[in-house]
Amino acid sequence: MKSEPEPIRRILSNNIKKHRRLYCYTQEKLAEKAGLSSQTLNDIEGCRRWVSSKTLSGLAKALHLKEYQLLLPENDDFGVVKSDSSLKTLMALQKKVKKAIDAQFEEAVDSGIFR
Repeated sequence: MKSEPEPIRRILSNNIKKHRRLYCYTQEKLAEKAGLSSQTLNDIEGCRRWVSSKTLSGLAKALHLKEYQLLLPENDDFGVVKSDSSLKTLMALQKKVKKAIDAQFEEAVDSGIFR
């Protein structure tokens, strides 16, 4: 049984496709600009693969965006997020990222790196 991709994967996929088409890039051209294989980009756009922070940065740079912009849910014409579940997913992701950053910062402080 094939499962539905996580909403955040669909958001990322849709945003990459939308911006890739705005620049008239093929998957191959965007993959080249982002330093990826075309198969990797195909898997990301197909919601079969998640991205590392390095990959997300490369894609954002190639599309002239900030990383977070690739993770924002699509808005309607009035600026309202179309999917409440997408917003909840994005907020949960934000909490996880903040928690990871806080843990890394505390680890750096505990190791004495700031002395």
